[in-house]
Amino acid sequence: ICPIPAKTGMGIDNLLDMVVLTAEMRELKANPNRSAHGAVIEARLDKGRGPVATLLVQNGTLKQGDVIIAGTAVGRVRAMTNHKGQKVTEAGPSVPVEIIGMGEVPGAGDDFHAVADERMARELVEQRKQENKDRLNGPVGQKVTLEDLFSQIQQGEIKDLNIIVKADVQGSAEAVKASLEKLSNEEVRVRVIHCAVGAINESDVMLAGTSGAIIVGFNVRPDNNAKDTAARNKVDMRMYRVIYDCIEEIQTAMKGMLAPKFKEVELGQAEVRSVFRITGVGMVAGCYVLDGKMQRNAQMRLLRDNIVIYDGAIASLQRFKDSVKEVAAGYECGITFEKFQDIKEGDIIECFVMEEVKQ
Repeated sequence: ICPIPAKTGMGIDNLLDMVVLTAEMRELKANPNRSAHGAVIEARLDKGRGPVATLLVQNGTLKQGDVIIAGTAVGRVRAMTNHKGQKVTEAGPSVPVEIIGMGEVPGAGDDFHAVADERMARELVEQRKQENKDRLNGPVGQKVTLEDLFSQIQQGEIKDLNIIVKADVQGSAEAVKASLEKLSNEEVRVRVIHCAVGAINESDVMLAGTSGAIIVGFNVRPDNNAKDTAARNKVDMRMYRVIYDCIEEIQTAMKGMLAPKFKEVELGQAEVRSVFRITGVGMVAGCYVLDGKMQRNAQMRLLRDNIVIYDGAIASLQRFKDSVKEVAAGYECGITFEKFQDIKEGDIIECFVMEEVKQ
C-alpha cells in the first residue's frame, strides 16, 4: 500500500518505484515482437472522426495500419495518438493510445487482438453479431411503460424488465447498465438486453418493440425516425442527464410509487445555420425553425450529432432587430443562450416546456 494525499500529490515517486519493483519481483514481462493484444479502456462516437477507442497494449506492438478486432467491432488503425496528444506510429506493451479507424464503437473492457487476415476477422465479427441477435430475439414481448409497470408485476405478467441503454460514452453506458441491473428483486429481474453508445435510432426502437423493453437514454436524444417509430409502436423512452434520477424513477416504478409531477412537452426544433459574435451579447445562433415553434420563455437543449451538449434556458429570441415571444416553423430567428457560447453550425436546438401532470 502506498499512501498518497490527493491534495499535495506527495508519494507519487514512491508509488512508481513500487510499481517497478513489483513488476520485477513478479517477473511481469511482455514480448514486443509479436502481434498486439490488450484491452479497450474507453470508447466513444466522435462527430468528425467516427468511432474513437482508447486502448492499452498489454502484449506485442500495435502499429499503424494493423487490423484489429475488439468484441463485435473490427477495423484498421488509421491513426494513433499517445496520452500527450502526439501522433505515434506504434505502441509497445503497457502503452495507452487513442486510435481511429474502427467500423463501430467497441465496448469498454473488451479484449482486442491484432490479426493478419482482415476477411477472417470480419467473418468472425459477423458470427458474433448473429449470436448476439439470436440471443436477444425471443418471443414478442408485451409493451411496457413505467406508469403501468407495478400493476403488471402484481398481476404476474412480468418476470423480467427488459431495458435498452444508450449513452454518449461507453463508460456512462456501462455505469448505467450496472446500476440498473442491481435493482433486481424477488418479483422482477432487470435485464439490460442492449447497451451501446450513440443516439437512439430506429433499430433500438424496433428491438424494444419486439422484446417489450423500455429505452433509457443517458445524455443522448432519439432521432426523428426513432421518435415516430416509438410513437407508432408505443415504446416507452426515458431520457436522463443524472444517473441517480434514472435509478430512482425505475426503482419507484418497480415499487408502485411512481407519481411523476412533470412531463416534458416538445415545442419544436431549429437548426443553427450560422453563428455571429456581437459585442456585449456574445455568441448568437442564426437559426431556421424546422418544425413546431421556438418560444422565448421555454427551456432548450443543444444537440450535436444527437448528443446533448447543453441544457438550459433561452436568453433572447429575435426576429431581425425585434425581440419576439415565439417563432413558427419555416422562419428564421436569432437565439442566445444563458451562460453558454459553444455554438456551431449544424447544431440542433430543441425547445420544450415542462408541464405539470394532474395527480
